[in-house]
Amino acid sequence: MEASLVLIIIMGVLFACGVYAMLERSLTRVLIGFLLLGNAANLFIIISMGPPGIAPFYGAGERDEMSDPLPQALTLTAIVITFAISAFLLALIYRSWQLGQADDVSDDEADIAVRERTGDPGDTMDDETEIEDADAEDTTDFVGLASTPITVLGNRDLAGLSDDAGVDRPAPLRRDHRTVSEDDDA
Repeated sequence: MEASLVLIIIMGVLFACGVYAMLERSLTRVLIGFLLLGNAANLFIIISMGPPGIAPFYGAGERDEMSDPLPQALTLTAIVITFAISAFLLALIYRSWQLGQADDVSDDEADIAVRERTGDPGDTMDDETEIEDADAEDTTDFVGLASTPITVLGNRDLAGLSDDAGVDRPAPLRRDHRTVSEDDDA
């Protein structure tokens, strides 16, 4: 298999420019970087396809003369995925422009606090050990009813709600040794 050196260089440049553009703080540049990465990935799949051949239909020719259909299908899939994520990023850019008249991602208070944090690396684990010291029966991060995102309702809460749902308990064992057909006869 021979690949064109020019296509390989173009693919490498597209990957490098795409990664560089995605590391910017502007959402528009992130979108451009993602599009460059998508095109570089498509070019990589096409390069790996090998030499062109006849259409891969049964009976069209010998196997060696046919082109491989899998990279073609992967390229079409990559195009669709790139289009979908690009549409999402465009909607994100539009909403960001509506809210802040800018498409730059700014630092929030948590980012600034993490950047300014200096000290012992063991200090970051203190928050987690406090949670572990709580009751061993607590299996949720939501301690207390005020912070629970889901409210379980029963028939005492709403008049139209019935609590007759099935439960996952094993059926009780029968003590007599009669079969089902003997029960029907009796």
